Amino acid sequence: MNLTENKSVFNFCKPYIIAELGSNHNGNMDLAKKLIVQAKEAGADCVKFQSWSKDSIFARKKYDDNYFVADDYRDRTDYTLEDIVEEYSISEQELLDMKSFAYEVGVDCTSTPFSKREADFLVDEMNTPFIKVASMDLNNYPFLEYLARKGKPMVISTGLSEMYEIDRAIKCIEMAGNKDILILHCVATYPPVDSDVNLNNIKTLMNAYPEYCVGFSDHTIGIEIPLASVAMGVCLIEKHFTLDKKMEGWDHKVSANKDELAAIVRGAKRINEALGTYRISAPESDEKKEEFRRSIVLTRALKTGDVILDSDLDYKRPGTGLKPEMTEYVVGMTVNKDLAYDHILTQEDLVK
Repeated sequence: MNLTENKSVFNFCKPYIIAELGSNHNGNMDLAKKLIVQAKEAGADCVKFQSWSKDSIFARKKYDDNYFVADDYRDRTDYTLEDIVEEYSISEQELLDMKSFAYEVGVDCTSTPFSKREADFLVDEMNTPFIKVASMDLNNYPFLEYLARKGKPMVISTGLSEMYEIDRAIKCIEMAGNKDILILHCVATYPPVDSDVNLNNIKTLMNAYPEYCVGFSDHTIGIEIPLASVAMGVCLIEKHFTLDKKMEGWDHKVSANKDELAAIVRGAKRINEALGTYRISAPESDEKKEEFRRSIVLTRALKTGDVILDSDLDYKRPGTGLKPEMTEYVVGMTVNKDLAYDHILTQEDLVK
């Protein structure tokens, strides 16, 4: 599956799996390469970074306040939020290097832009296969319009948003001339409690936008919730990825490790294959059906010329003789030979 090919993904297909590296490389490109290799080994289709700099992610006030939400960096004295943002960012040249490395490994590579300049770089120089829009930018309509005009497929996360905001965002992208959109159900809490995940929103989005594919950007702990989304028909799963959940950094705790991502990939394939078709048709062979089903059998021995009564009949395996649904036809018929108790009746036993 390739997101660069129009209409190449669709709901209820085998999901395209994005290993969200984000800033889990911690600014270390050797670690980034290890993440890429392990994501590929786990079966991911794509690795994704986040393109932001000190100047594009936070306003000055945030650095002066020196904390971000309730993360590991509140009230630290060894370094500031500004220090860690600079350390965890990835440069343009590093992104180009990571893209080349990812393609050598055999996995797609993209990133999420946080500014127009970063979007220009991703499209014009990195030639990213698609643009990922972060949840926080779904109501950033000037930015959405700018991204839409870049002419790349857009994968948009809907965390933080109400339905009217999602609708307005999609209309904004469409009015800018881009209808190559993939919508991700997302809860922006890291991690959310299960009751806040609301996987049924996937169906809501599919019903509201039947012309677009719907995926799931997952921030839950474990593998159960993303696998459940496969059963609901998502075409894409995005999951944060790490080598070590205990590593210091923003997203390691809510990320999947290699074993978990591999389990998601394997499970997604099995679930998708098991979903099958809407047409009800028994897949068992005729031999298997005969082995499990029942035939009409005799409850007593009959002699040539006896008329079969309803009390003469029972139903047992295997189903190699006359079927139970033939009972009305059999009752009242005459047997043409002596038959033993428990005999499986066939058409040849009856007078023609």
